[in-house]
Amino acid sequence: MLFVVYCLDKPSSQELRQATRAAHLEHARTHGQSIRLGGPLLTDDGEGMVGSLLIVDKPDKAQVEDFVRADPYFQAGLFEAVLIRPFKQVLPEAD
Repeated sequence: MLFVVYCLDKPSSQELRQATRAAHLEHARTHGQSIRLGGPLLTDDGEGMVGSLLIVDKPDKAQVEDFVRADPYFQAGLFEAVLIRPFKQVLPEAD
């Protein structure tokens, strides 16, 4: 089942994000088979990062929650808010 994971960083947390980014990316790579799409949310000018957006394919929400809790960003306290919602892909049409 697909889930959207929408994470907003705490204000003024660029240094924390940069300090934990390599570990976060390694964590994501270990789950690469289940990540359909992922990347940072950007500031309005596109220069800074203010959060993360992922679409993941996991059997249930509990496994998505486990994935998020194990993320170095989450463990470092980077996120102000995390939203996980089931998602149905309509476009582009799946093969």
